[in-house]
Amino acid sequence: MKGAATALLLLLPVTASAAESSGQQFSFLASLLQMIAALALVIGLILIIWHFSGKLLRGIPAGQHLLSKHIRLVETRYLGPKKSLLLVEIGGEYLLLSSSEAGLTLIKQIDMLEEIEVIEEKTDQSHFDKLMTRLRQTS
Repeated sequence: MKGAATALLLLLPVTASAAESSGQQFSFLASLLQMIAALALVIGLILIIWHFSGKLLRGIPAGQHLLSKHIRLVETRYLGPKKSLLLVEIGGEYLLLSSSEAGLTLIKQIDMLEEIEVIEEKTDQSHFDKLMTRLRQTS
């Protein structure tokens, strides 16, 4: 059944082309069938490529080539356009780096994470909520 449908779809453009070359007038039905056959062919090729690419990529764990056991980006803070601070862990040591257009620069080597002062950011109340609270108190 699939073979017959495939053969029919492959022969439709040929029959539409033959009808045009025989000197007959333009046939909307033949053009419609040719367009549907071309669309089916393209969709079929996409599905075949998707099927085989899925089989080929199943053996490769997702993102495995991106994971590293010894180097880890802990945090990034952007200071401006093309300027940022990077906290990187390399083999148990923490490095504070600056990134700019000029390149990477080592700012400080931190031996232990406990030396880093952690500042908790309060995100429980947005700027709009604070403004509304202030307006309610004044009125």
